[in-house]
Amino acid sequence: MVMLVHLTSTANAARIRRSGIRAVSHGQDGTRGVYCFPVLPSYTLTHQWMRELGRFEGRGGWVAVHVRVDDAQPVQAGPYGDRWRQRQRTVTAAEAVRRIAALEDPRGWEVFVPRAIRAGEVHRVRAAPRVVGWRYRPDAHGTRPCTCSGCRVRGEYGARRLRERLPHPLDGPPPPARVLLARIAAAGEPGDPAAVRDALYWFRVLRRRRGPLDGLARLAGHPDPDVREELVMTVAPWSTPGVAELLDRLADDPHPAVREAVAEAKEARAAR
Repeated sequence: MVMLVHLTSTANAARIRRSGIRAVSHGQDGTRGVYCFPVLPSYTLTHQWMRELGRFEGRGGWVAVHVRVDDAQPVQAGPYGDRWRQRQRTVTAAEAVRRIAALEDPRGWEVFVPRAIRAGEVHRVRAAPRVVGWRYRPDAHGTRPCTCSGCRVRGEYGARRLRERLPHPLDGPPPPARVLLARIAAAGEPGDPAAVRDALYWFRVLRRRRGPLDGLARLAGHPDPDVREELVMTVAPWSTPGVAELLDRLADDPHPAVREAVAEAKEARAAR
């Protein structure tokens, strides 16, 4: 049996003692489960996620829930950044602990148990301080913070002053459609991929119900598959006549990423 620790709000302590830890988090493949970390000799490394998690939850205090999991339990393990890239490895719990314990710097690693933790697997629940660990990412101290909408936390201490001091280039209203079409035209023929993708991104930010499909349809023949994939994601939500025909045309695209984007777009449109 391996020993893992799960950090959670004090408000959940009584329920966890009574019925275990619910599987409310999602792993890299969408499976629901529980995020944990091995109990290591270093108290700081064991509880390294405390400060980062404290940015979003646990205002009333924290508890560390120690759980015992069977050595052969399949888990996903890896740096948390690999979760978004679908690169975390599926290994046994014993192997995950062995790998993390052998690392020179295990900060930012996580173990995902793809199921709920039963009450009988809870070893103990104890209070844990919030002064341990890193924020944002390991070694973030001393680097310029990112103020984009995906990284900043509304209401966080000092957030307004930080946005005023370091405004993000993507903040503010998106350019109008005529400006974006002019940028695509200025990119040339077939068009610089980076410039075209940037314009298509802003079309998605506009969140329009209809869009200038006639000005974008030619991009279905762009040699860069990333542009074609971005085009699919841009026009899929539109109710403009001709969108369905364009998606049908791209459904036979030679690149698999474009075909997958079309399949997801059609599924989303059918569900509306």
